[in-house]
Amino acid sequence: RKKCLLCNNLLMIVAASIMGCSKIARSFEMILIGRFMCGISLCVPLHHQYIGEISPRKMRGFANSTSSFFWSLGKAIGQISGQRELLGSRALWPMLMASCGLPALVQLVTLPFFPESPPYLLMHKGDQEGCKKAIRQLWGEGHHQAEIDDIMREKATMKNTKILSVLELMKEPAFRWQLYMIVTLTATVQLCGNNAV
Repeated sequence: RKKCLLCNNLLMIVAASIMGCSKIARSFEMILIGRFMCGISLCVPLHHQYIGEISPRKMRGFANSTSSFFWSLGKAIGQISGQRELLGSRALWPMLMASCGLPALVQLVTLPFFPESPPYLLMHKGDQEGCKKAIRQLWGEGHHQAEIDDIMREKATMKNTKILSVLELMKEPAFRWQLYMIVTLTATVQLCGNNAV
C-alpha cells in the first residue's frame, strides 16, 4: 500500500512538472499528457484504503470521511486559486497547473516515516511482529491484541473467499447489477454539476 502511494506521488510530481513547463515549451499537448497522468493515478482509492487500514477500529469511519473532506477542500482551493486575481492570470497559470504536485511532494517526503498498513503486513506478508510494531507506532503503546485478533479473523475469512479477477467479476451474474450501478455512477458524476459548483 505504502509503496504504491509513493509511486503514485512520483507520477503526480512528473505530471505537475510536465504541465508547469507547458507554457515554456509552448505545447498544449503537455497539459493534456499531464492531466491524463493525473487521471490515471490511483491516489483516491489508495488513500481511503491506507487511511482505513492504519486507523484504530473506533476511528476508521472518521478517518475515511476526512479523506473525502480533504478531497473536497482541495477542489475548493483549486477553484479559488484559479481566479484571475490569484494564479489564474496569464503569467501565473502554469504555477496553477503545477500546484497538484505540491501535496504529492509533501506526502512523498512524509510517507516514508509512516509504517506499512498492519492488516497488509499480517494478512499478505504473514509478518505478525511487523504488524505489532506498526500498530504500536501508529496507535501508541498499549494492549492491541483485540485488533490483531480481528485481523486474524479477517484473514481466516479471506482464505475461504475466492478473489475474482476483473474479467471474472464482469462475467459473474451475481455482481452484474452492482457493477452496472457503479459504472453508471462513476461515468455520470462529471455531469452532476459538482465541478461547476
